[in-house]
Amino acid sequence: MAEVVFDHVTRIYPGNDKPSVDNLNLDIKDGEFLVLVGPSGCGKSTTLRMLAGLEEVNKGKIFIGDKNVTNMQPKDRDIAMVFQNYALYPHMTVADNMGFALKIAGTPKEEIRKRVEEAAKILDLTEFLDRKPKALSGGQRQRVAMGRAIVRKPKVFLMDEPLSNLDAKLRVQTRTQIANLQRTLGVTTLYVTHDQTEALTMGHRIAVIKLGKLQQVGAPTELYDRPANVFVAGFIGSPSMNINVHPVVNGQAKIGDDTVDLPKDVVAKLTPEDGGKIVVGFRPEDATLAGPDDANAFKLYVANVEDLGSDGYIYGNIVTDGSAAEQASAVMSDQDKMTTVRVSPRQLPKVGETVRIKIDPEKMHLFAPSTELRLN
Repeated sequence: MAEVVFDHVTRIYPGNDKPSVDNLNLDIKDGEFLVLVGPSGCGKSTTLRMLAGLEEVNKGKIFIGDKNVTNMQPKDRDIAMVFQNYALYPHMTVADNMGFALKIAGTPKEEIRKRVEEAAKILDLTEFLDRKPKALSGGQRQRVAMGRAIVRKPKVFLMDEPLSNLDAKLRVQTRTQIANLQRTLGVTTLYVTHDQTEALTMGHRIAVIKLGKLQQVGAPTELYDRPANVFVAGFIGSPSMNINVHPVVNGQAKIGDDTVDLPKDVVAKLTPEDGGKIVVGFRPEDATLAGPDDANAFKLYVANVEDLGSDGYIYGNIVTDGSAAEQASAVMSDQDKMTTVRVSPRQLPKVGETVRIKIDPEKMHLFAPSTELRLN
């Protein structure tokens, strides 16, 4: 096992002005499962490929354990990769696929068989060892690809979106298996995905990356409860956080026709560059339906409702000047710029109604419009 360290690592592809990965400092602890997450094209796969030795490092250093591997050949780094594409040899049996890397390395046949059988037992593949890949389901093929990595007993596992080719139900099942497997083996793992649900459910820690720059690293609950900036706030969580820019009037946020109190220390942190505005964020579960006389509530025109049995969701527009205005969201949202509130399905209002919404003041997320950094 080994710790992995990215020390001021930069990768600029030929012909590009901007770095795909920019001055990355990241420490993956020995035995840790770290998930690198971000939208497509943000540099997460490039980061993984630099660690694997498949991409050149333009600046900085990469360490595995106490060894500087920046310029080392991939075969000498003692890593094993699992890809989105299973990359199995169709003419070989499961056992031969799993043991192929060991065979190339000149490992004795008895040792190969022993390691393959151990890995097959862990992955519940024992009965499939003599089958060819075409006789397996997608989930089983992915487990064979995992087995091929396990038998090598590497210092580090690298996983690049390994669940992308699986259907929704199998994806949930397989991510549980991968998380359990990593706990059992205790191998340092860097797992790359664009799916924030995978990140929240699997990782010991999550690193969020945007346009090649690291945004925040922390435990799933830390990123969910205290996002460092607007991007992390909007990216982590499903449905995503409601995030909008509002004017600040007399120490209060003006939300539509209504006002909501803001902490004095937060208002004091706003600068002239913020233009007298503040970014207010709240998660759908951190707001409730309010009564007609409740203070610090705002009006919402209900455009759509969803009854999921266990939960109900209200989608609506904030009421401004007596009418429902479409909101300009500070970030891309999956609610089509509408505010989302989670309520009991027994309390769902009807489409076309106007309701009052109250945000839990302890769960409000406040950011500076000029920097998009957290204020509270």
